[in-house]
Amino acid sequence: MSTETAVVGVTDSEAMAATQVVEGGAMNATERRAAWSLTLIYIVRMMGLFLILPVFTLFAGDYTASTPLLVGLAIGIYGLMQAVLQIPFGMMSDRIGRKPVIAAGLLLMLVGSVVAAMADHIAVVILGRALQGAGAVAAALMALAADLTRDEQRTKVMAMLGASIGLAFVLALIVGPALLTWFSIDGLFWLTAGCAAVALALLFLAVPDPERCHYNADTGANVATMKRLLGHRELLRLDASIFMLHLLITATFFAVPLALLDTGIGQAEQWKVYLPTVLLSVAIMVPLAMIAEKWAMRGVLLACIAALSLLQLYFGFAGAGLMTLAVGVTLFFGCVNTLEALLPSLVSRMAPAAAKGSAMGIYSSSQFLGAFVGGVGAGFMYGSVGPRGLFIVLAVLGLLWLLAVSGFTPPRKVSTLRRSLSEEDLTQPDQTIARLSATRGVDEVVLAIDEGVAYIKVDPEVYHGERSKD
Repeated sequence: MSTETAVVGVTDSEAMAATQVVEGGAMNATERRAAWSLTLIYIVRMMGLFLILPVFTLFAGDYTASTPLLVGLAIGIYGLMQAVLQIPFGMMSDRIGRKPVIAAGLLLMLVGSVVAAMADHIAVVILGRALQGAGAVAAALMALAADLTRDEQRTKVMAMLGASIGLAFVLALIVGPALLTWFSIDGLFWLTAGCAAVALALLFLAVPDPERCHYNADTGANVATMKRLLGHRELLRLDASIFMLHLLITATFFAVPLALLDTGIGQAEQWKVYLPTVLLSVAIMVPLAMIAEKWAMRGVLLACIAALSLLQLYFGFAGAGLMTLAVGVTLFFGCVNTLEALLPSLVSRMAPAAAKGSAMGIYSSSQFLGAFVGGVGAGFMYGSVGPRGLFIVLAVLGLLWLLAVSGFTPPRKVSTLRRSLSEEDLTQPDQTIARLSATRGVDEVVLAIDEGVAYIKVDPEVYHGERSKD
């Protein structure tokens, strides 16, 4: 058994007095209310940000001074702002409270949406998209979820929040083009402002108020933890994977809507292509995800990356027929959805105990940064070498991604327990770590002294001392 130990000090000074075993069970009323209301905020907010992705390039030429590079910047700038401001917003929420910070972020999204909706110049659209992205409140939302849930229910709520991002993306791909039957691109930006307003209403009318806001090592961040995570080779491979995945998504959907337009599929009709391709892609994703979880995680991971790289060549050279594009988009969605399901699960399993929140924060920042690079890079390449040149570059990047991940070793399935400690445990940290580490099936023990808890990573097939939580 390989056991890694650490002692972490955090800001919450109230330590638990008695040792408890954390048990599972159903959510209470407050937790259920927090779970569904925060999930709705996530869906509404992210759907608003994603809504223009499959349609913006179709209208971008209407803006003054529009160029492919500036169009790409308008699509991707929100990702840069999200990546840069996630951690500062999360830290601010520790100081002044969750809801004020989240409300400020949603107001920035609303204002940015209005600015973009009223824009005639591409530079003003870029400003609006930057303001939208500046409302980087994902970390604060996760921290609020932690404040409102007991330890044993937290993993369920975090899983709901994570799944909501993928759901919002899929809905935006279908709903965005469909709404063009009634709205222009300006109308979609106004709708995004409405999404921000709805999220604000949910925040104050539906989300419970926490008794107190406090730092949790599993949802917060500190310098030592961040350095440790940034030096973790396998986690870096996963961070690079979500970066590349969203780079490919954003860049591909810079070019695909224009290719569909060339086949005669108008702006308001493209949802009729996306809807069946998304539904058919589920038939690809489900068996691949099952195979990955049961038998061949690394094989499925590498196969999806290789397929995404080859699909770029397919888009570039297979012709511009409607059926050709539909087949390519279906396969693309199948691989994307599979990776979107597998990658966060791998990050959660591989992250050190008491650092899952920080690991997911780096992962999310990498995702948004990939969207930024994908948008700007696609705009530059499309304007310089055309769609075929763009797809060739994306194929090469996919190959480099495949090479970077080829040495990846999937983690064993593990669970993390959060166990309260007694006063005696807290006064003798070395002995406490040694005692907990000696238990069969324990892989890692981290003490969060100021929280008064131990984070214990265990092999659920071997460890039977306490109930697994994730």
